[in-house]
Amino acid sequence: MSESEAALARAVLIHGPVSRSDLTRRLGLSPASLTRLAKPLLDSGLLVEREEVADGSVGRPSRPLDIAPGLGTFAGVKITGDAVIAVGTDIRAGTLAVEERALGDRAPAAVLGAVVAAVTALALDDLVAVGVSLGGVVHDGVAVFAPFLDWRDVDVRTVLETALGVPVHVENDVVALAEAERWFGAGRGLEGFATVTIGAGVGYGLVVAGEVVRTPDATTGTGGHIPLDPYGPVCSDGHRGCAQAMLSSGSITAQVSAALGRTVDYDETLRLAASDDPAVRTIVGAAGSALGTLIALAANLSLQSSIVLAGEGIALFGVVQDRVRAAIAAGRDPQAQPLDIHVDDSGFRAWARGAAAVAIQASMERMRSGRG
Repeated sequence: MSESEAALARAVLIHGPVSRSDLTRRLGLSPASLTRLAKPLLDSGLLVEREEVADGSVGRPSRPLDIAPGLGTFAGVKITGDAVIAVGTDIRAGTLAVEERALGDRAPAAVLGAVVAAVTALALDDLVAVGVSLGGVVHDGVAVFAPFLDWRDVDVRTVLETALGVPVHVENDVVALAEAERWFGAGRGLEGFATVTIGAGVGYGLVVAGEVVRTPDATTGTGGHIPLDPYGPVCSDGHRGCAQAMLSSGSITAQVSAALGRTVDYDETLRLAASDDPAVRTIVGAAGSALGTLIALAANLSLQSSIVLAGEGIALFGVVQDRVRAAIAAGRDPQAQPLDIHVDDSGFRAWARGAAAVAIQASMERMRSGRG
């Protein structure tokens, strides 16, 4: 498959079913060139033509192009410090099955055994590839540093490929999530956007000119220590009022538990804040202001006006949206573009779909290069 054919297949995968006229605009092709590129993809069964529809152009109705059904299934796995969350998906990262396993042991053998068990329990037909995402530094299938698991230099890919018998692709969780949002989620069709995630940690990803920014620092969690409130609590690394201290679910619930004199979890914290409990509302409101400040900083420094919010803790946004938007307004120049905020509230499953998206992307690349 040539690079031009691969670009066409990607466009159909991301945007399909899509008309030929839309594809010529997206790819800068003439109708004749599009026909020439599409023919081998149609002949091979990778693409199919849908029923004719009128697309507003002169002449006979067009037949939109789409990715063929039945091209196999994919698994995406998110590993946290406490659990393995696995999803089975189709080639567009649409969820087919979900499986979760609690972790009682963070040793690599125990965790990767749980991954194998979860993927197997999905019972997917024609499994093509598996994606795995985790917080930390990942390089060439190796978890170089995974702080939530206390791992260093764990060869995740080799172990899982041996056990599962299919290609396995390992990626930092924020990078994987940004890829999923770019291809199949809230960022689809956007040339650029910033991704902000909150939950057990705070993550920041960036898409520019249609590509996820991948630098050595993109996986090190530097976004978690951006200072947001000089009077805020202190994080585990000693930074006062940083993103991690203000926005991680553990920090928020610790503050609320101390204020109430009893232990509360994150869900109860948000319920109490929504019911206007004064002490909880103060703490959660400060977190909302911090989130708005972080969003404004992300937009200002990246020069992107679209923001995707995700992560298992992002329900915070709905509870204190007024505080978030007020802080955004305070942190943005009046002449700047209004921010377009997209919220992915699917929680841990969003992370797992991100891993599946990485596996799907790698499989498309293998097809392009003739390796599968």
